[in-house]
Amino acid sequence: MGHGAKGRICMKKAPNSAIPRDVDAYLAALPRDARATLQRLRRAIKAAAPKASETISYRMPMFKYHGMLAGFAAFRDHCSLFMGPSVMKTYRKELKPYDTSKGTIRFPKDKPLPTTLVKKLVRSKIKENDQRLEKRHSRLRSR
Repeated sequence: MGHGAKGRICMKKAPNSAIPRDVDAYLAALPRDARATLQRLRRAIKAAAPKASETISYRMPMFKYHGMLAGFAAFRDHCSLFMGPSVMKTYRKELKPYDTSKGTIRFPKDKPLPTTLVKKLVRSKIKENDQRLEKRHSRLRSR
């Protein structure tokens, strides 16, 4: 495995496999420590969002539920959980121990995010997506 731009872990290049076909393929191509951490993260997201669908978007695993729910990726020196800015703002106090930016939480590959925190963030994003969908539907009904 090589390292790409911005420290992203590049998966082994094989013919026609530059983009992983699914989340299992993405995880299988990672080093053991990153794979174990992201498998744990994946289980937490699935537990909090059983109706969400998994896909590969921007060459990384993403969960969708009425829009983007969460994504994750492994990099050379860390893993990241992508939640979007509103959830980050809502839970900024709980996220203080982590390296964060507008919509991203970065954490060491050998120190997974607590499952309870991940579930709380995902449930908040589900609620946000549900509210956005309801607002869109109510606007359509009022036309």
